Amino acid sequence: MMSLRTLLSVVPGVGREAVVHWWMQRLTAALLVPLVVWLAFSLAMLGSASYEAVVSWLGAPSVTSFLAIFIALTFYHTKLGMQVIIEDYVGGWLKTASMILLNVTCILSAVAGILALLKITL
Repeated sequence: MMSLRTLLSVVPGVGREAVVHWWMQRLTAALLVPLVVWLAFSLAMLGSASYEAVVSWLGAPSVTSFLAIFIALTFYHTKLGMQVIIEDYVGGWLKTASMILLNVTCILSAVAGILALLKITL
């Protein structure tokens, strides 16, 4: 039976960074599943609640925290997935430009989402 260390030594270009990337994709996916279920049920329970009720719900520290974590994990998971696609299918200077654009877009989107959440709740 081949160990992971042996496998990494025979596959060119695969090292510790690739293994960490793979594990982070799985970890963020696993963390997002209960958050998505929680969010879906929470939104369903709000139903036709008034604007004030929704703002009040968002203002609860636990809800704000879970939503901020959800936003951050979602954009990090997106970045990890898109990074694999770019690395596999884009080459040359376009690869570098795409990676920079991906990182900037995901960071700015996560920050904007969390700031919008905080603006509503504070």
